[in-house]
Amino acid sequence: MIRPDLSLPLPETIEAAHFIGIGGSGMSGLAGMFLERGIRVSGSDRADSPGLRALAARGARVSVGHDVANLGDADTVIHTGAIWPENPEFVAAKERGMPVIHRSQALHWLIGSRPLVSVAGAHGKTTSTGMVVTALRALGEDPNFVNGGVIADLGVSSGSGADDLFVIEADESDGTFLLYDTSIALITNIDPDHLDHWGSREAFDAAFAQFANEARDAAVISADDEGARRVRSQITHPRVLTFGTDAAADIRVDEIRTDGPVSFRLTHGDHQARATLTIPGAHNALNAAGAVAVLVALGHELDAALAAVSTFGGTARRFELHGTRRGVSVYDDYAHHPTEVAAALAAARTVVGGGRIIALHQPHTYSRTQLMAGEFADVLESHADHTIVLDVYGAREDPIPGVTGELVSQRFRDPAHVHFEADWQAAAEYAAAVAREGDYIVTLGCGNVNLIVPQVLAALGGPDAGA
Repeated sequence: MIRPDLSLPLPETIEAAHFIGIGGSGMSGLAGMFLERGIRVSGSDRADSPGLRALAARGARVSVGHDVANLGDADTVIHTGAIWPENPEFVAAKERGMPVIHRSQALHWLIGSRPLVSVAGAHGKTTSTGMVVTALRALGEDPNFVNGGVIADLGVSSGSGADDLFVIEADESDGTFLLYDTSIALITNIDPDHLDHWGSREAFDAAFAQFANEARDAAVISADDEGARRVRSQITHPRVLTFGTDAAADIRVDEIRTDGPVSFRLTHGDHQARATLTIPGAHNALNAAGAVAVLVALGHELDAALAAVSTFGGTARRFELHGTRRGVSVYDDYAHHPTEVAAALAAARTVVGGGRIIALHQPHTYSRTQLMAGEFADVLESHADHTIVLDVYGAREDPIPGVTGELVSQRFRDPAHVHFEADWQAAAEYAAAVAREGDYIVTLGCGNVNLIVPQVLAALGGPDAGA
C-alpha cells in the first residue's frame, strides 16, 4: 500500500491523466469525470473488469497489467493507495519527475473551490452519499458526485452535473477526508477502524472532530453512535445538526418498522414527516435521517427532503439481489466490519420471512481478521443460521503467518454453525447443498467475494427467477 503524500503540489493544468488501478469503483468513477472534462485518460489495472471495458467504450486507453509503456503521453499520474511502491508505472513516473498524485488529490483538483458535501464514517458512507445525490436530483438539482459504489437508479458511481455543488464519499481510512474544503460534513458514525493508519482511537476521534470543525457551513453527526457522541464534545462548529433515535437529536427518528422495507417518522422542531424506503434495515432509517439532515442544512424543508430521500433505490453491493434459483435468493453485500455485517444480516432477517440466512463471509485484510476474528464470529453466529467462511482477501497487505479465514470459524461457539472452505468452487457447492427453498445466501466482504455469486447460482441449478 502507498500512503498518500498530501503535501505534494497539485498541477495547475492536466491534459492527459494516467490512472494506476483504474478499475476500482472509486478510480473508474474519477476517470470518467476526467473524460467528461475533456481530459485524455489512460489507465491500467491488474485484471480485466466491466469498469475497464466501460471506460474504454468512453474513449479511455486502458491496459490489463502494469507496464512502463502504459504511461504513454500522460502529463500526470493518479494512483490508488492499493498499489505497491514497486509498481513499475509508479516508479517510472517518479523517476521522470512527473506529477504523481493520490486519487483524493485528483478529486480535490477536480472539485476546486466549488461547494462540497463530504460524507464520512466507518459505516453507511456509500448508502448515505447515494441518498443525498438521489434526493438532490429528485428535488430538481443536478450535483456533481463521486461515490464509493454504483447508485442503482443511475447505474454509475460518479457523474458531472450542471450545478456547482459536489457530493462525495470521503475516506477516513488514510486521512484524505481532511484534504477537502468541505461545506457540509456528514459523519454517519465513528467506529474505531483503520488504526493501522491512525495509531490510536484518540487520534481517530481527533481527525473526525477536525473534519467537522473545518466544515464551512455545517456539521451533521449521529446522535446515537457511541463514537459520534464521544467526538461531539470536541466539535466547536457553530452549526451542528444531530440525527438519530436519541430524544435530543435535532432530526429525530422514531416509529421504525422493519417488517419489510423500513418505514419511520422524522421530527425536526415542529415539523414531522413519514416515509417508507425501498430498502430494508433499521440502519437505513438512520442513514436516511443523516441524508435528510444534510438537505435541511442545504435549505430544503423536512417533508420534501424525506420524500426525495425515499426515492433512493440502493447501491451496488449493498444487499444486492443477483438471482433466485430453486427458491433460494442470492444476495451480495459489501459489509466487511463486524458492525456492518450485523446491520446487513439484520436487514436480511426482516425480509427473509420463514427462510434461513446462509452467510458466505470473506474476511478482509489479515490485520483486521487477526484483530477482530472473535467479533466476526460472534456477529455471524448471532445473525446467520449458518456461515461459510472463505480465506482472507489480503488487499494491500502481505500475509500474516497463521492468519486465515479459519481463524474466524474457530471462534464460533458451536462448530455446527460454521464451515471453513478456502476453495471457492467447493464453498459454492457447499452453500447450495445447505440451502433450501426460501433461504437467502448472502455473500459478505469488500474484496472480490461478489465474484463467487455466479458459482453459487450455478451450483444451485434450476431456472433463474431473476434478480
